[in-house]
Amino acid sequence: MVRLFLYGTLLNPRLLASFAGRDVPLSPATLHGWRRVVLPGTGYPTVRRARGVVKGAVAIVNRATLARLVVYEGRRYRLTPVVIRTAQGARAAYAWIAPGGTLRDWP
Repeated sequence: MVRLFLYGTLLNPRLLASFAGRDVPLSPATLHGWRRVVLPGTGYPTVRRARGVVKGAVAIVNRATLARLVVYEGRRYRLTPVVIRTAQGARAAYAWIAPGGTLRDWP
């Protein structure tokens, strides 16, 4: 099983289920020391190291579901190890991060 920190479009449960092939439970989580910004040339977010907190959610998925989500995320995003905070405390997780984010906040 893989713990994923989601902070963008996959926070939409219907979109997440359509690409995962099943409903995926989400729990609130935050990523400290990062900022959600616009990825240049797209309408999508990425995160970059900065003072701040990114609100998102944690999903725990199996390898088959992860493989489906990798296809959705595409080649620009890389699964990157991060430490998130949940109601249970700090947890190791992975987040899809695309290098080269702008300084503009993602709405």
